[in-house]
Amino acid sequence: MLYAVIPAGGSGTRLWPLSRAGHPKFLHPLTGTSSSLLQATVERLAPLTTPDRTLVVTGAAHVAAVARQLTGLPEENILVEPSPRDSCAAIALAAAVIAVRDPDAVMGSFAADHLIGDPGSWVHTVQEAVRGAEQGMLMTVGITPTRAETGYGYLETGEETDAPWRPVTEFKEKPDAEVAEAYVRSGRHLWNASMFVWRVDVFLAELARQQPALHAGVAAIAAAWGTPEQDEVLGAIWPTLPKISVDYAVMEGAATAGRVATVPGDFGWNDVGDFHTLGEVLPADEAGNVVLGTDAKPGVLLRDSANLVVVPQSGRLVAVLGLRDLIVVDTPDAVLVCPRDRAQGVKALVDELKARGEEGYV
Repeated sequence: MLYAVIPAGGSGTRLWPLSRAGHPKFLHPLTGTSSSLLQATVERLAPLTTPDRTLVVTGAAHVAAVARQLTGLPEENILVEPSPRDSCAAIALAAAVIAVRDPDAVMGSFAADHLIGDPGSWVHTVQEAVRGAEQGMLMTVGITPTRAETGYGYLETGEETDAPWRPVTEFKEKPDAEVAEAYVRSGRHLWNASMFVWRVDVFLAELARQQPALHAGVAAIAAAWGTPEQDEVLGAIWPTLPKISVDYAVMEGAATAGRVATVPGDFGWNDVGDFHTLGEVLPADEAGNVVLGTDAKPGVLLRDSANLVVVPQSGRLVAVLGLRDLIVVDTPDAVLVCPRDRAQGVKALVDELKARGEEGYV
């Protein structure tokens, strides 16, 4: 049985002002249903694991909200990181805690804020990755590209084998448009969705090889986990851990050493990076308008408008007349209006608010 780890961090700045540091995007129902992204992630894992083998790693500010949303999860399976140290520390801590419980375990790491259009196909792809992990490979789930996307990293793969997975020869940074076109044409590049599957002993050995200080730190924390010394050890060691992603810290070097493979997947993956993307994946009306949370009262009034993404969250009526291709987000303390093709630029507004010291809006 797979152990599932869900890193639940980040504030989703491109979904501001809906997503905030204190209530980030994974806690919001951006799925087209009443489930939050986090709840949908746990529901999707049901064919692969059980609640007692599902762990969430999240920040101290979000623990209470995570626990409220995931009432079926044992309290001890919510691992609290005192401060953000990027993905490697979070994933490595979970791996080390799992290794204490079950040294032979296979674990998968799946972000809390992704949408999957075909959960059944996703489950099958992960099961193939588990088979590769059982043979000692560090596995990723790669996404078959549907376009020359510049907003994602890529996995460069080697020659296909008889196995359902391919070797990963290199992790590629987010490319410019011309390079992205070449990647898609090559047929050898997949989107890197940061979904990982491996035996915990194999991953921790690779972590020790490449990041000995980080490995020693999480091993010490895991040894104290669940004891009276847990908080003291965590508080002393966690701030000293390197702030680095698992891709940079482990996977790139492991790929160079021939230890990484990927299972290509085609299951309607989306990382819900901004409001424009949300408008593309959620159900729209006949004019192409997407309204998030249609149960909100008094809701929205749209006339002669098309291809809008409207997020009514303040309790006020949002009325739009004669406009198209816009994003309108109405929250109690902030309103965002921008063209859909400028959705990626919302992060710049958040950066400016931080620079102005207006953290209350962030």
